[in-house]
Amino acid sequence: MTKKFTTIGLIGKPHHQGTNLTLKRLHHWLSMQGYKVIVESRVSAELGNDVASMDLLDMGEHCDLAIVVGGDGNMLGAARVLARFDVAVIGVNRGNLGFLTDLPPDNFEDALAAVLDGEFETEHRFLLEAEVHRYGKITSSNTAVNEAVLHPGKIAHMIQFEVYIDDQFMYSQRADGMIVSTPTGSTAYSLSAGGAILTPNLQALILVPMFPHTLSCRPIVVDACSTIKLVVSPDNGENLEVSCDGHVHLAVLPGDEIIIRRSTEQLRLIHPKGHNYFHVLRNKLGWGSKLF
Repeated sequence: MTKKFTTIGLIGKPHHQGTNLTLKRLHHWLSMQGYKVIVESRVSAELGNDVASMDLLDMGEHCDLAIVVGGDGNMLGAARVLARFDVAVIGVNRGNLGFLTDLPPDNFEDALAAVLDGEFETEHRFLLEAEVHRYGKITSSNTAVNEAVLHPGKIAHMIQFEVYIDDQFMYSQRADGMIVSTPTGSTAYSLSAGGAILTPNLQALILVPMFPHTLSCRPIVVDACSTIKLVVSPDNGENLEVSCDGHVHLAVLPGDEIIIRRSTEQLRLIHPKGHNYFHVLRNKLGWGSKLF
């Protein structure tokens, strides 16, 4: 039988004992199955000198499957790079909640063997592109899997900005910031700030104001094809930021415009057969089970 995947990349959190143990087990098990295995260069040295290693960009060019060991943060970091390539991604959960990581770290073999035999389900999760514009020019940009957040840097305080949807003025805002989230990110920062959960198949974005200075301001869901523009008031102080997934930070100055839109890139996320999103929510969020 022809293998669904031939070259498999291993990605994990550096200097994490549990992750290292799982990566070593994965490398040995996959090698014994006859797969070509490439380890991300940040963690390859901890697995020994005899492993093939590459950085994430090169792995995107050479691998047809990437296994990410860690929590959702590790998955997000890998996804922002690997979404540029047609690489299938699956996660082994070594984190806390792990909405994006399906496989257990201690007995992954059976589930992973079934996936490698073609017994899996595929989801495509869209990303966001966030750009900072200053005097009509783009000063910085990056992608986000979960959310792009305008906020006042390291010290929380009220900022002022205007919100436009497809160049139509929606409202002015006095708040501690604004979260623009994908359905993937709706169970992350957006949820903590009071946003609704969006199922992954929805083509939508949710805008969640952070501690707005009015009780009438509520989260709003818009079409994923919408272009979001946040215009920062010239009266704000400096040291503002746009954070992409909490990992990448873009500097913002008073008067800047932040453009957030759906990216052309998609994450190809795969799950073991029988994956059920609502089971994941019940398990991770502690929802009640069936009564009858």
